[in-house]
Parts: sequence; structure tokens; C-alpha cells
Amino acid sequence: MRIMGLDYGSVTVGVAISDALLLTAQGVEVIRRKQENKLRQTLARIEALIDEYDVEKIVLGYPKNMNNTIGERCKKTEEFAAMLERRTGLEVILFDERLSTVSAHNIMIASDVRREKRYAVVDQVAATFILQNYLDSLSHMSQ
Repeated sequence: MRIMGLDYGSVTVGVAISDALLLTAQGVEVIRRKQENKLRQTLARIEALIDEYDVEKIVLGYPKNMNNTIGERCKKTEEFAAMLERRTGLEVILFDERLSTVSAHNIMIASDVRREKRYAVVDQVAATFILQNYLDSLSHMSQ
């Protein structure tokens, strides 16, 4: 079994996949779309990746505000999660993603990744952080 991690943004979706042992997350790609509401191709690509990697569960970053409140972006994420569940039949887990994009930027800056390259892959790296944090939380629960 593998788990897919997604960082859902207004025009991009960062994608990460776990290894088969559910220990590590690896970034896969960034799915881009021209408009926020144009999701058909995005959903089709996610379905193709689910088949390719034999994914059995999806972890979707849930962008709560720093004070733990839910804003407009969370509502859009909830709608996207419902779409994913209907379309794929898989369980979609909303997982707190606060600071995942900040962490992604910081790690790339520390790694001396050029600015242009950072913006091209930041959502993929953020998806990897979201999924890795989820996988780490699973290992803590089993201890």
C-alpha cells in the first residue's frame, strides 16, 4: 500500500507518494492548471498517479490559519477532498499543513536552490512535508 500526499493550491497541486513501507515520502510532480475552478484535468492526472503507484489513501494538506481557525482556503480544500473521494473512491484525510510551504521554501534556500527553481517545485516539496508529517504521526501512534 502507498499513500499519496497532496498540497492543493489555487492553480497547482503538489504531489508526493509514500514508499511501500509507509516510512518516507517522495515528491512526484506539480500539477498545474490555468484557472482555479478547472479541475477535470487535475483530477484525471491524480487518478492516473493513483493507478501508477497503487495508492490506497490520500492525505490532503488542510491549510488552517495559525490561530487554528478555518478560512476560505480550508472550505475550498474540503470541497476538493469531497471531489477526490467521489471520483477515486479512496479515503481522503485532511491533515494540518500549517507552515509546510514555509518549511519547503526554507529547506530549498538552505540547499541553495535558485529562486526560479524554488517556485517551480515548492508545492511538490510542501506535499512531501505534509505526507512525511502524516507518516511520522502514524509511527508515533503505533508506539
